[in-house]
Amino acid sequence: MLFSAVFEQFVQCSPVCVMHRALMENVFAPAELDALFRRTAVNQYERELLFSTMVDLVSLVVCRVSKSVHAAYVRKREEVGVSVRALYDKLGGVEVGMSRALVQYSAERVGKLIHLSRGARASLLKGYKTRILDGNHLSGTHHRLKVLRGTAAGALPGQALALLDPQRMLIEDVFPCENGHTQERALLDQVLRSINKGDLLIADRNFCTLGFLFGLKRQKACLIIRQHARMPWTAVGKERYMGRCATGRVYEGTADLCDPQTGKITHIRRITVKLSQPTRDGDTEIHLLTNLPAKIKPIKIAELYRRRWTLEQAFNELTTHLRCELNTLGYPRAALFAFCVAVCSYNLLAAVKGALRSVHGEKKVETEVSNYFLTDEISSVYKGMMIALPPVNWEIFQAMPAAGLASHLRRWARTADLENYPKHQSRPKKTKAPCPNAQFKHVATSELLDKSRQSKRKKPKSASP
Repeated sequence: MLFSAVFEQFVQCSPVCVMHRALMENVFAPAELDALFRRTAVNQYERELLFSTMVDLVSLVVCRVSKSVHAAYVRKREEVGVSVRALYDKLGGVEVGMSRALVQYSAERVGKLIHLSRGARASLLKGYKTRILDGNHLSGTHHRLKVLRGTAAGALPGQALALLDPQRMLIEDVFPCENGHTQERALLDQVLRSINKGDLLIADRNFCTLGFLFGLKRQKACLIIRQHARMPWTAVGKERYMGRCATGRVYEGTADLCDPQTGKITHIRRITVKLSQPTRDGDTEIHLLTNLPAKIKPIKIAELYRRRWTLEQAFNELTTHLRCELNTLGYPRAALFAFCVAVCSYNLLAAVKGALRSVHGEKKVETEVSNYFLTDEISSVYKGMMIALPPVNWEIFQAMPAAGLASHLRRWARTADLENYPKHQSRPKKTKAPCPNAQFKHVATSELLDKSRQSKRKKPKSASP
């Protein structure tokens, strides 16, 4: 396929930006997004403002091409075709199920591209599909809503749990919640419905509940979860010393757990790591519960649990390199929608890195390529590239088959000079004294909005004169 000389010039000078823009055109194809909306939306509807238009505007903000939703609207006001107030009203009404469906859709499309470009990383544990679970609370927003103007507390617009596939570095699924005060464990029933037979789930102690552990067992899934201090258990026999891992000495024992539904007792492996250095919370040892077979050695299990940080690093990249938290969007649904669009953009970046891995090798890309410089190049080159190559030049990628696009991604990746995206090893952080307690607590925006709506319903109607 022939491209213009200007297009090829951008391929030579900024292949990462070209790859990202082609992926946006393909994955965020308007026809596909609007079809997804019609299949998924329950109460929301489309008239003048299409769902694909909202995704397009917010994606410019999370990729740092535009500074705000309003700035993106000003640049594309003729294409949007509605007032800025109508746009914000529409964003505030996006259903959380729709936001979640958008992430699932992007992960499916991008995952196929990574597979076709042969850009996946080595499996963490052969024979298992590993998935990492963690949660993210969106940071406080500006007090622009009427219900927030009377409080000085931080306004939390919501939270979300996420499932990461570390082999493809894709966030496959999210579980958004409008109430920022909701306990993360309340969302675990939704997580269980997304876990399949043979999956290996890695999670922190906050998700260690008997109901969740036995729910995973009923799903015939495997787990590595750090034991919560308050979880009831009974030791069986003595622990055995199994050797050393990177963080300390490893011991293995057996624990008895009681199924809260049936009352039956189940044996489960309990791995203890006595740490060489205490954690930031002061813990000198951690305990891991797992139902992996005995052939998987305890030291391997301890090393697998350390990979849990992969998802926390992904959240950090969403916050610092992309903009997953738009503090100008006070309504919970709008903030969660922006977070999910940022997750989709992160997945697009995963496809770019997958193409780079397939050409330059996994080790080189993982150790030498910085996501900061990748996203910086995209945001700095994008505007000029779109002036030289208007949207009509990119429409060819909307209906391009996945195999054809994967082939182009590999070709463009060969022109990338990885020295333009250097990764610097971080230095060990100095221990800091604990910060004093904040003067004000947080408030959940959704709770204040619910109270406001209820009070309006209870107000008696004034009698007509």
